[in-house]
Amino acid sequence: MGVAKTIRHGNLGKRTLRLAEKDGKFYGLADGKICAEGDDADRVWLQLHDEAGKSDPRYFGYSGARSRFLKFFPNGFHSDGYANQERNYKLAAKNKLEAAAPLEEALTGSGFGEAVLSVYRATNMLSPFEKTKLQEVFRGSSADAVIQAAAAFAKNADKASLVRLENTLKPFDSAKWTVATYLPYLWRPEQHMFLKPEVTKDYAARVGHSFASIYEARLNFNVYVSLLDLVDRTTDELNDLKPRDGIDIQSFIWVVGDYQEDREDIYT
Repeated sequence: MGVAKTIRHGNLGKRTLRLAEKDGKFYGLADGKICAEGDDADRVWLQLHDEAGKSDPRYFGYSGARSRFLKFFPNGFHSDGYANQERNYKLAAKNKLEAAAPLEEALTGSGFGEAVLSVYRATNMLSPFEKTKLQEVFRGSSADAVIQAAAAFAKNADKASLVRLENTLKPFDSAKWTVATYLPYLWRPEQHMFLKPEVTKDYAARVGHSFASIYEARLNFNVYVSLLDLVDRTTDELNDLKPRDGIDIQSFIWVVGDYQEDREDIYT
């Protein structure tokens, strides 16, 4: 018999997680206790997070998230009620961005500042305070650099492109997840996700995803990778509801994570 070897470790809230391998089999341990085992390391790691996440008092899993969403939108993503409340205004903002500053032109073009500012103002996804600060960004000499960096991240999201975007936003104290992810999300909602931190952390805790503990306010690419994993996992869990893109998944996260016990508004 071989000796167990740790091949991955992390934290979920206050719990310590470890993935170990022994004799070709993988074991997931939470605070030293085996919670999952199997032949596929990635699957065991996911199962470990699922089991460990259940200890969070907010946890209700993907089935609970689905039930909550369907409480407000019983007919799901493909209904007039959902479209009118959650999807249409985001699509309108996307169309406005594509008309005013197409991604391929924004990569190297100039003079899009005022148009992009109007796209940020077109939704309630950023706070009024954030929108006010963006006037300085997009009406100043750095507007082209910021937009080009956002387009580069939308085109090829990696650590270098996120650092570039962060550096253009820092002088304006706007290197925030909401600001950084908004344009990529609208340009390419099939690949990117808008990150509203608090509601997304709450959602992640409710479904037992590690994003809840990995998140940090700094624009760290590992955080974004975890966010996209949360999106992929949610998409898989909702496969039968046929979400179309990140707009549907972001809306789902918002409805589920914006948790208010006395909220009774139900849309059909």
